[in-house]
Amino acid sequence: MSSRTVEMELQTPTLDAEGRVRHVPLGVSDSAYEEGFGSEHMLVNIGPQHPATHGVLRLVLELEGETVLRCIPHIGYLHSGFEKLGEYRQYNQLIPLTDRTDYLSPMANNVGLALAVEKLMGIELTERCKVLRVIACEMSRIISHLVWLGTTGIDLGAYTPFLWSFQERERIYNLQEAWTGARLTTSLTRVGGLMADIPEGWEDGLREFCRTFPSTLDEVDTMFTRNAIWIGRTQDVGTMSREDAINYSLSGPMLRASAVDYDVRKDRPYLDYETYDFDVPVGEHGDIYDRYTVRMEEMRQSNRILEQALDRLRPGPINVDDPRVILPPKSRAMSDMEAMIYHFKQVMEGVKPPAGEAYMGIENPKGELGYYMVSDGSAKPVRWRIRPPSFINIAALPRMCEGALLSDVIAINASVDIVMGEVDR
Repeated sequence: MSSRTVEMELQTPTLDAEGRVRHVPLGVSDSAYEEGFGSEHMLVNIGPQHPATHGVLRLVLELEGETVLRCIPHIGYLHSGFEKLGEYRQYNQLIPLTDRTDYLSPMANNVGLALAVEKLMGIELTERCKVLRVIACEMSRIISHLVWLGTTGIDLGAYTPFLWSFQERERIYNLQEAWTGARLTTSLTRVGGLMADIPEGWEDGLREFCRTFPSTLDEVDTMFTRNAIWIGRTQDVGTMSREDAINYSLSGPMLRASAVDYDVRKDRPYLDYETYDFDVPVGEHGDIYDRYTVRMEEMRQSNRILEQALDRLRPGPINVDDPRVILPPKSRAMSDMEAMIYHFKQVMEGVKPPAGEAYMGIENPKGELGYYMVSDGSAKPVRWRIRPPSFINIAALPRMCEGALLSDVIAINASVDIVMGEVDR
């Protein structure tokens, strides 16, 4: 990312004898503070149902005045157990579970799961399927970032951009519904292909979105990027150095905001991403402001990718031509004995990958989403493990909050962009 055009002059913090940040309340002299005004610490709970925790997250804060000495995240309120549930389901039956891990980008989750099983089976996808999956992933990136943008604005006191971002998100939701029949839990993919092709006229709707969407981003940029209140709440707050970001295994915008140029689409390409022309935005300071600018630019780059994908879309099959993997057409199953047998075996027994293991990581909106599959040759995985970016990224929350003010915790937590379906899975 380019250097900042606006800098805020920040007050140098006062340190105590042990080198910690000391917050002296307004109207209290240094001598009164030293005599014990700030000696008692306070424990404050934020959540697990606070609007600014973005789900059932509980933060226990130890405060000295308004300065955070410790931040302890408490998770485990959802009790979802997705990975264990997956061991009792066929591979295609795992796809609805992925909708519910990160319910803000369900189509991208579907793609990641299908790619993991296809890697295990050595399946080569059709060209049309690859392009449609890229479209699904980039649409998911945009709607996920729009939710982050709108809700973070509300957390910091700006309401209008929330309306703008959710209006644009609604346009993509209409496209998702026309394609899959669902708005939130899409279950788009199948092992070896997709559940359905896009309907007639759908491409025109997406092209219109791509044409008009950048103007909304320009409006938000005008509202936030050089706004003194936004800058004061975000610059040099919740910073993560390059070294800390790597050591905490951060990924996605959280990692790139700390000046680490890593994107799975570029560094470990899948779905022919290496053939698309797009840039990877990288920050400089690793603070909330950089995470904002990185996500804003990522939406513009996703818009570029969508335009290129639409230009590549050609007529053709969306599923591999293998009745052991993809259900035969119903017309054939009702008229051809062999097709009917394959249909019956698929429904009753499911897809059976060879014994082995595979890991597939994709660049999801919140970071690297990885699926690790272990097969014993049956129709159900022996083990299914998820590497959810939100769960990894939230581990850095105590590091970012220590020494910050209580009000900064809300902004820092928002900047991580967590979804609790991934954290407590």
